[in-house]
Amino acid sequence: MRIPLLDLREQYRTLAEPIQAAIDAVFRSGRFILGPQVEAFEQAICTYCDVPHAVGVSSGTDALLALLMALGIGQGDAVITTAYTFFATAGSIARAGAKPLFVDIDPITYNIRPSAIEEYIEKDCQAGSNGELKTRGGEKLRAIIPVHLFGLCCDMDEIHQISEHYQLDVVEDAAQGIGAEYLFGGRTAKAGAMGEAGFFSFYPSKNLGAAGDAGMIICRDAELAKELRILRDQGMEPRYHHRVIGGNFRLDEIQAAILAVKLPHLESWSAARRAAADFYGAEFARTGLAKKIALPADPYRDHGLTNHHIYHQYVIRTAMRDAVREHLVRRGIETAIYYPLGLHEQKCFSYLGYEKGDFPETERATRETLALPMYPELTREAQRYVVDAIAEFFG
Repeated sequence: MRIPLLDLREQYRTLAEPIQAAIDAVFRSGRFILGPQVEAFEQAICTYCDVPHAVGVSSGTDALLALLMALGIGQGDAVITTAYTFFATAGSIARAGAKPLFVDIDPITYNIRPSAIEEYIEKDCQAGSNGELKTRGGEKLRAIIPVHLFGLCCDMDEIHQISEHYQLDVVEDAAQGIGAEYLFGGRTAKAGAMGEAGFFSFYPSKNLGAAGDAGMIICRDAELAKELRILRDQGMEPRYHHRVIGGNFRLDEIQAAILAVKLPHLESWSAARRAAADFYGAEFARTGLAKKIALPADPYRDHGLTNHHIYHQYVIRTAMRDAVREHLVRRGIETAIYYPLGLHEQKCFSYLGYEKGDFPETERATRETLALPMYPELTREAQRYVVDAIAEFFG
């Protein structure tokens, strides 16, 4: 049996007719950039996330870059984020001209550890005469970017307590977390809607995926949303008049139309992913593997939330990760390693001065974690085959 990590063919088979109709409507309209389809999808995201403003952009990466530009974060500034995530989080900070500051993760959830944020600030920052926090290198500390990794929200209550105490912006990287929920200040909130702003990626492999690159920013501040709309279109307002330097961060009409067709199905897809995760858990328990490998954490399961986890990835960990992966390859099972290096270990960030061993939990995760097949249409037969193959490895 061959089992892919992700298979989008069944999703398209189910939605082929409405997707094709939406694409045809765009062609008939002759509008391909920032038209009515984008506006309609932005409004649908506002409704889904319970926020007043959504700004469609060209990718999740461009979403973060545009946000940093809109917040005025750049040369002479610094931003705290996790050492364990996709490159674009830190890459966008650096592209904006600011300095990425990495901290370690919680070993259970793989999300940024709030106490590590506070420890870094207390140890390596000091308040200037005007009360602004300065790093040892002299940069002004401006923001925290928590990443809701693998579809599980970070501990946003603690992160916000820290941000409010030190007067830092919180920008949520919800690229992998659209629809994930968290009991924030006693109320249910969706990923991306708990900070100054948040953003999503609609890369095809995401839980809500386009047919190419696409992204979205959400926020509650009207002025921030207005600035983002200007920045995504080369900084123009009005046309051919440029108060600021922006970028080509525009969302295509075709991608917005496709995403609008898919969005109403997102809740059922998330539920299917959770059901698949529960089945994995039951199968691992049946085979006794739950004592030999670590399964994904689900800390908010009993918090009265629907989307307590959306399982963008189903990630296990074992000290024998590489051998397990090789065994699964021989059984026709596709897996992935997210991520093989901590960001502090990437060559392009060597100028930051970090060394191997600086973030032990991040480095341990890079050696031990393995993503198993996960998508809404994944069959129980396929899942049982995956678990039995892992059981076979451990004998």
